[in-house]
Amino acid sequence: MGRVTFIQLFVIFSLVIFSNFAYAQLRQNYYANICPNVETIVRNAVTAKVRQTFVTIPGTLRMFFHDCFVQGCDASVLIASSGSNTAEKDHPDNLSLAGDGFDTVIKAKAAVDAVPACRNKVSCADILTMATRDVVVAAGGPSYAVELGRLDGLSSTAASVGGNLPKPNMNLNQLNAMFASHGLTQADMIALSGAHTLGFSHCDQFANRIYNFSRQNPVDPTLNPSYATQLQQQCPKNVDPRIAVNMDPNTPRTFDNVYYKNLQQGQGLFTSDQVLFTDSRSKQTVNAWASNSQAFNNAFVSAMTKLGRVGVKTGQNGNIRRDCSAFN
Repeated sequence: MGRVTFIQLFVIFSLVIFSNFAYAQLRQNYYANICPNVETIVRNAVTAKVRQTFVTIPGTLRMFFHDCFVQGCDASVLIASSGSNTAEKDHPDNLSLAGDGFDTVIKAKAAVDAVPACRNKVSCADILTMATRDVVVAAGGPSYAVELGRLDGLSSTAASVGGNLPKPNMNLNQLNAMFASHGLTQADMIALSGAHTLGFSHCDQFANRIYNFSRQNPVDPTLNPSYATQLQQQCPKNVDPRIAVNMDPNTPRTFDNVYYKNLQQGQGLFTSDQVLFTDSRSKQTVNAWASNSQAFNNAFVSAMTKLGRVGVKTGQNGNIRRDCSAFN
């Protein structure tokens, strides 16, 4: 009997160890003895790309999030469809990912691989992680040390995307459940939503809030009335589907805590933004970060670090891609 108990304990212990092993492999300065200047190389490539277009910043940040929420942070979102395989990036939920985000990683990868000692030694997943930190800094956000040591994933399918990314019309319960499935708390979710201090959205993502919210209220009553009018002007009913609106109407090019101040004023663009203020369970956090940018920055860094640990590939479950958009 004692022996059976020992075996059972060993199995349980092994499961705990292996479930944490991938995350445990991540560490700061992972490439110190492999490609010591990798962070500088990536930062310089990102800086050059940001100079070309601001879209680099929200495009890269959003791509990191979309990558990590589908099969983990393994650069699977970068894979191009080929032959019979329709990849993640061609799922409808990913079609609006900015091409400049993909280009940022490709250019940074080329810069890293131009150094002989670094060639094919740094994963696309890690390059995306570093580039994401760098675009946050470029927009005036907090700098932070990134954990590295991920491998690139070996599969990328459009079928794996459905139901795994937040929708603009989600309520707090739905958001919390989705984030909790990746080990992220409500506070992490509210902090990561703060990335909407940057970037833009196409009109169809929130049209229901300004035209046909309900039979009693064509306009969502939680929307600031003057903001709703402004949105109707920017997004008339038969608007060109390519037209986009800033997520943050006040400081759209700066990473700051104004996103939370906007929510206090009824200026959250999505239902999933505004609900953070209208739901009493999350309102206190919104108020705290609206009045304390340092507290928000700290929470954002913590949440990004936890997000970067999701579904990390190690050992036989991944490799280092020579081309970020294709499997080796």
